[in-house]
Amino acid sequence: MSGHHHHHEHKPFDLEAWLSNEPERERQFPVVGNQVFLAHAGVSPLPMAAHLAIIRESAGCTTMQQETDYRIKLAQARHAAGELFGLQDEEISLIGPTSVGLSLVALGLDWKSGDEVIYYPGDYPANVHPWLALREKGVVLVPLRPTTPGRLTPDMVAAVITPRTRLVALASAHFATGWKLDVNGVGTVAHQAGALFCLDAIQTLGAIRTPLDQVDFVAADSHKWMLGPLAAGVFAVRGAAREQLRPALLGADNVVAKHYLAAKELTYRDGGFKYEPGTMNMLGIMGMKASLDLLGRVGLEVVEKRVLSLAERMRSGCLALGYEPAIDSDIPCPTGIVSVRREGAEHTKILLGLDKAGVVASVRKTEDGRDWLRFAPHFYNTEREIDRALDALAAIVRETTG
Repeated sequence: MSGHHHHHEHKPFDLEAWLSNEPERERQFPVVGNQVFLAHAGVSPLPMAAHLAIIRESAGCTTMQQETDYRIKLAQARHAAGELFGLQDEEISLIGPTSVGLSLVALGLDWKSGDEVIYYPGDYPANVHPWLALREKGVVLVPLRPTTPGRLTPDMVAAVITPRTRLVALASAHFATGWKLDVNGVGTVAHQAGALFCLDAIQTLGAIRTPLDQVDFVAADSHKWMLGPLAAGVFAVRGAAREQLRPALLGADNVVAKHYLAAKELTYRDGGFKYEPGTMNMLGIMGMKASLDLLGRVGLEVVEKRVLSLAERMRSGCLALGYEPAIDSDIPCPTGIVSVRREGAEHTKILLGLDKAGVVASVRKTEDGRDWLRFAPHFYNTEREIDRALDALAAIVRETTG
């Protein structure tokens, strides 16, 4: 065993003890002191560990050259992401936001007129707009049209895939409804047809274990379920796909050159460096690494189990209040996203009411024009907080239906 693969040997994290110690929970997640935060599918509050890591990095930058230990720190952050998500360090480029990673795929493949891309028009716009732009190159867009918003299956992909399909571009979970993609299933269908598979994984990475064995490209910013800062993220290009993806962004750092002199010919650097054109967002990356380390200490399996059980508690509470869930209650919550609605209710008003009661949620629309109230708990939320949110929701229901 090589020394750095110790898989966090120090004592296992005792989540139960930690969750029942309110001052400690608040010390590590200051947000819990002033609100019940259930909007992790949007922009998550930073854990204290990430805040301190950014401060440490920033303080260091006041008294020294900012590039001190730059390479070592980047290597450590790459490794933290690799360990957590089951990727090789050299497959990872530490590039956020998600839209940048997805755009690198759209801009970096050598498209031929008539190539097809399978996508879902009801996905989050970051995973739609880059593909729409390819129409200018003669690329044919093949939309998936599920009867239930966000509910995509490998069969739907298999039904429209052809030998001309160059890329299948889908999300690991639907942002508005919380349906989870069978990532391995879709990847297998894509590869059997000779297509590549690009995954927008921002709504699962960090909370819901996401198999990446059948994925060629994956992009996710850290500001949702990874509990990291905005615009620090992970973009991974796996295996042979790296040969096919030209770096669309070029700078001093991803081209082989010496002594700060420009190269005469373009030879790209190997590994994750290939897609990192210039200086890196060190403050953001150090914050993200601290959050990834925290998730690694708790363990993704433990995180996932907890997120799903809190989601289930939220959903059944909402059902009891007469809300209709985006995902039928006889199917276990597949992700941390619980979206519910009531016919005729003004969901944005409900959101404001919840906000007044110290509960943070979101409202999102689906392509069928319906509004949804979206709750997204993370592992550090407590059952007590879920119940507080449900009490606040019940009070609003009484007011509006009274």
